[in-house]
Amino acid sequence: MEYSRIRLTETGPMIPPVPAILLSVYGKSGEPAEISVGWTFVANGNPPQIGVTFDRKHVIHELLLTHKEFVLNLPTVAMVDGFDTVDMNSYSTRNKFKIAGFTEGRAHSVKAPTIVESPLHLECRTFKTIDLPPSRTVFFADVIATMVHSEICDDTGRLLVEKVNFFGMTPGSGEFYTMGKKVGHIGKTVNRTDIKY
Repeated sequence: MEYSRIRLTETGPMIPPVPAILLSVYGKSGEPAEISVGWTFVANGNPPQIGVTFDRKHVIHELLLTHKEFVLNLPTVAMVDGFDTVDMNSYSTRNKFKIAGFTEGRAHSVKAPTIVESPLHLECRTFKTIDLPPSRTVFFADVIATMVHSEICDDTGRLLVEKVNFFGMTPGSGEFYTMGKKVGHIGKTVNRTDIKY
């Protein structure tokens, strides 16, 4: 089969989908906790490590450098309007819990707030930062605890994807999509079903 390929006039990181996350961190002394949307990736499965990136002008940047602990809250489709509200107000508005309609909770193992409505929390502690030209910082963090609503995992801790309506972002279209149907699993070609990460 032959394919016709074109070069786009606008170059971009078109690697869909990417995780939709709401990062929550405490504010400065006497100020409300903050929520933000950022680029996120899995850095390692064992030990569990993730990376997030933020512009250095971003309100959350200084808070991450100060506190070094935060929570990644995985949103569901029911939270998509709040997610977009947070994203569209990331640089300016304070008290995003209120404007997005989310309930502030408290993490189990790190000093950081959570979003109660999110069924999955990754409680994280930063161990390294790297400045990324021209204006971003990558924060690498250990996942200290994974807290989930009990009905979304089985007895072994395997995520039951069909039980929760997560969505992801699609760079290249700027849209949100749900997970869709299962088409395989890690280790399928060697008859393994034990790999989770």
